[in-house]
Amino acid sequence: MADLTALQNWVGEFQPGQLPAAGLQLVPVTGDAGFRSYFRSNTQPPFIAALAPPDQENNPAFVNIAIAMARGGVHVPKIFAVNYEQGFLLQEDLGATLFLDVLSAENQAQLYDRAEAALLQIQALPSDSTLFPHYGSELLRCELELFTEWFVSGLLDVQLDTWARDLLDDFFAVLLSSAGEQPQVVVHRDFHSRNLLLLGDGGVGVIDFQDAVHGPISYDLVSLLRDCYIRWPQTVVEQRVEGFRCKLLDQSAVQGQVVTLPDSATFLRWFDLMGLQRHLKVLGIFSRLSLRDGKARYLDDLPLVLRYVLEVAQKYPEADDFYRWFIERLEPKIIEQSWYQPWQSAGERL
Repeated sequence: MADLTALQNWVGEFQPGQLPAAGLQLVPVTGDAGFRSYFRSNTQPPFIAALAPPDQENNPAFVNIAIAMARGGVHVPKIFAVNYEQGFLLQEDLGATLFLDVLSAENQAQLYDRAEAALLQIQALPSDSTLFPHYGSELLRCELELFTEWFVSGLLDVQLDTWARDLLDDFFAVLLSSAGEQPQVVVHRDFHSRNLLLLGDGGVGVIDFQDAVHGPISYDLVSLLRDCYIRWPQTVVEQRVEGFRCKLLDQSAVQGQVVTLPDSATFLRWFDLMGLQRHLKVLGIFSRLSLRDGKARYLDDLPLVLRYVLEVAQKYPEADDFYRWFIERLEPKIIEQSWYQPWQSAGERL
């Protein structure tokens, strides 16, 4: 609690709001999957204070990326003060209305239009390599190994033999090849309904962007439309994928840019295979959050992620061997898990 006391004293020096008679108070706010802790002040207006351990969080990257995104028109929290040595940040409060809390069949088209407008702004940012590391085959491959280490071996206690290792290596190569074919843009890397806020003016607030990179153009789109926390019918997803492809073409025409995009079927394949990479990684991350960090609640989200993986794997011949191995070797172990529910119906809303 010493860090929290120090944070409160520091916020008292720098907060630009009006203090109530009772004095400054910081109320915990639900944080992200990292090591940051967030607190809302009782000032007018309220502000968000963050306790971000500098040995575990890259606070300079957070601040610099926030500045770059704000310059590009993306509504990220303004940074009012920062203490890098102690890992303290004081930033704008964008409210508490997450997209996940308000999305419905009736408003999803409108809200996703707004989210995609913000995504286009992110993708149009200059690709400064000092801010946005290259999201290429090496990093993408490392992320896929989270699946084997934490989900397959860690959570399911399945050990890979030589045949399975070779199978996965070949399958991962297909996913990495597809990612490498795509135009490379700035990628938020976790662009979904828990990191998007509906603002009072109808705008979109974007948070949790400190791991942004320069990588495949379909990555953030699949994070948004095949969200690990909410599912939409496949027809809706595919319509939006094609709609976004058209928006990219329209934007490049207006800005006079030369953007090489493929036909609809190829773009959808990019999207699908990028989703396989992301969702295999997420299976590993959610398992690690439970096994290493004690955040077992993330296991409840695994069935929907499994559904995304297995539905897409059934679409493409190059994923046949992976799909069969998954069903024959992993599914029997998955069924034994306390968090299990049939993946075929995961994410369905009553």
